[in-house]
Amino acid sequence: MSGLALVQVLSSGIAVGCVYGVVALSFVLIYKATGTISFMQGELLMLGAFAVLALHRGADWPLAAAVPGGVAAMVGFGAAVERTVLRRAIGQPHLTALLLTFGLGLMIRGGVATVPAATHSLYRLPFPFAGESWCIGEVVVAAEHVVVIVATAVLALLLTLFFRRTRAGVALRACSENAQVAALMGVSVAGMHTLAWALGAGLAAIAGLLLAPVTFIHPNMGLVALKAFPAAVLGGITSLPGALAGGLFLGVAEALAGLLLPEGVKDVVPYVLLMIALLLFPDGFAAGLRAAGR
Repeated sequence: MSGLALVQVLSSGIAVGCVYGVVALSFVLIYKATGTISFMQGELLMLGAFAVLALHRGADWPLAAAVPGGVAAMVGFGAAVERTVLRRAIGQPHLTALLLTFGLGLMIRGGVATVPAATHSLYRLPFPFAGESWCIGEVVVAAEHVVVIVATAVLALLLTLFFRRTRAGVALRACSENAQVAALMGVSVAGMHTLAWALGAGLAAIAGLLLAPVTFIHPNMGLVALKAFPAAVLGGITSLPGALAGGLFLGVAEALAGLLLPEGVKDVVPYVLLMIALLLFPDGFAAGLRAAGR
């Protein structure tokens, strides 16, 4: 295997890993703030991509307006679902909220399936860079891979600034660390729960848009969340940086497995790594490495 081929495979793996990482961020953000594992993040990812597509093709919005419009709609959808449905699960066993998210995901998927145009066709958003290749020295990489990587880096920077420089971000961090103490300090815990679900839905929608240039938009695109959840566990289910790092690690490992191992093995890699993490590093690889270094 040549070095150029390895670089191209790694660029693809990093781009896919970025998508895993963004979805994993949505898992971790919701879990840290509410203690709930959301099993509808894949459906929110799919719904966000279709929302942008509907605004662009159905409502004739320019793509530059449809993208933020679709993400904003998903943020509002996440907040509305938390206020009308998920808030009723507060104080109930964790299994109640888990099953609620699972049922809501099935309802979202079923709702999209009722639209014939959504189930009978595959769509791509007409991003200017879609299908292009860029030459970086002697290496030829897909333009969408570079854009996905850059967009993920920008998103990570914006999230860092939000959590460190804004009152809402600091309040959300405080709530995720200790909700009782945050409430005593005047933080609205219920409001922070709503914000967490809103941001989680928005992140899932952004992940759908990052995935759209790489694959088609279709009702099953949300299945990528089944690989993003192992990424969240690999990075530590309570660590936002770890979730992104876990996604990148998983994307690169999957790409290398597809190149070096027999066909089909790469689809098993996320779950093999998940089993290893659960057996050896139940708090995530990063926590396990820190403990080993002490």
